[in-house]
Amino acid sequence: MHTTPAVSDTLLAIALDMTASLSSEDRSRRLVDAVVRALPADAVVLLRLDGDDLVPLAAHGVSSDVFGRRFPRSEHPRLDILCRASEPTLFPADSGLPDPYDGLVTDAPHLEVHSCLGCALRVEGSLVGVLTADALAPGAFDAVDRGFLVHLAALAAAAVRTSDLIEALERHAKTKGLIARELVRDVLDRRGGVLLGTSPAMATLRRELELVAGTDLPVLVTGETGVGKELVVRTLHAQSRRAGEPLIYVNCAALPESIVESELFGHVKGAFTGALEARPGKFRVADGASLFLDEIGELPLHVQPKLLRALQEGEVQPVGSDHTARVDVRLFAATNRDLEAEVRAGRFRADLLHRLDVCRIRVPALREHPEDIALLAGHFADRARRRLGSGPIRLAADARELLSAGAWRGNVRELENALSRGILRALGRTTSGDSVIVRGADLDASSESAPHVPPPSSAAPELAALPLREAVVAFQRSHVERALAAQRGNWAAAARALGMHRSNLHHLAKRLGMR
Repeated sequence: MHTTPAVSDTLLAIALDMTASLSSEDRSRRLVDAVVRALPADAVVLLRLDGDDLVPLAAHGVSSDVFGRRFPRSEHPRLDILCRASEPTLFPADSGLPDPYDGLVTDAPHLEVHSCLGCALRVEGSLVGVLTADALAPGAFDAVDRGFLVHLAALAAAAVRTSDLIEALERHAKTKGLIARELVRDVLDRRGGVLLGTSPAMATLRRELELVAGTDLPVLVTGETGVGKELVVRTLHAQSRRAGEPLIYVNCAALPESIVESELFGHVKGAFTGALEARPGKFRVADGASLFLDEIGELPLHVQPKLLRALQEGEVQPVGSDHTARVDVRLFAATNRDLEAEVRAGRFRADLLHRLDVCRIRVPALREHPEDIALLAGHFADRARRRLGSGPIRLAADARELLSAGAWRGNVRELENALSRGILRALGRTTSGDSVIVRGADLDASSESAPHVPPPSSAAPELAALPLREAVVAFQRSHVERALAAQRGNWAAAARALGMHRSNLHHLAKRLGMR
């Protein structure tokens, strides 16, 4: 064909855009702009094939609501013809086939007699989309060189495929990053954002995390239920060299024994009944990243040798395969079980424990740092305020005392849940926008951990029947009450009788809920 400068410039512009660092949206828009410059068209639309529908990517000369529409091939015969054709198609100006853009072209409320052409966009024989052009003047495209349209369609198809691939990669990368960040953000938020606490126990824990996080060694996190083992693992990952990669999570206790091996190490197609396709397994998904095996003490004994090999040699063998695959995975594991006892009972391999136990981090129970309860309660109350959209949430003195005196066998998780229930009860009697005051009576007295401190007017309890912390609180309150009664309510005289400074007695009384 005879190529004019305008035609050459159009093809060159499309080819250059294919190699440029553009978003898929910009790439599609530039392609349409190039076609508008090369053809006498009033409307040009680039569509991508999505199943049996054609979806507009970029357009010129049509109303913007075209982008909210899908064009099923079965409902639009012109588009279906274009999809089936092997060459560009020019429809007769008086064709009786309905035009998909009737009522959408900016300068024409209805498309009756007009020029219409289009071409299927194929890559290696596969249909990826359609390019259409419409002109209000009949015969507008009669002089357009068919060879130019063939070259245009080939470049446009390649551009669409390139944009699709780039968009898919961007979407995948963005999703991975978002998942990694959101998982960390969600759990950090649910458990306090950071490891809250100013106690010596929490300071020691932070120092251990800083020491271990920067290595690639496996870490075994132990501790009771509800202490925040998952938060510790995610904090370790966020501070590690692999922080930019996802942390793949597996709850070993939730995996049926029949599929745990496949879930961790993958399987080949046909390895067992129901294995209709190959599966990579979590170790290969986490290649180059980190893997978190929660509740590792629940891992079946027959799977443990393969886990040991993955840790020692960096090799995994999918179920049904004769070949191994190399993986680079940093492993975090957590358990509330006594793994040494599990080894003695024959339920956990000693060699696997030794391999896991390179860096052990024990998360302290809440009863080991009760001085952090008030800080945690304040944080949870403020977070509840943001979630509920309420006014400020405050804890009355008796509520603070009850929380501090609790046993909290479920640790931080139980503390948060109990406080949340109390906040909801307090919210029920509060006018919208007012401060929410959580009182001791709002806290869940049915909980095993909830203390039962008698009111000041009640008789002194049998202290020996109470947990130590409750007994101390009850003794202090009754002792102060007796001193006040002896001094006829004179706080200064009561402080002297108790051998205390008056300000210290006032602070103690506030803590005991007496002021």
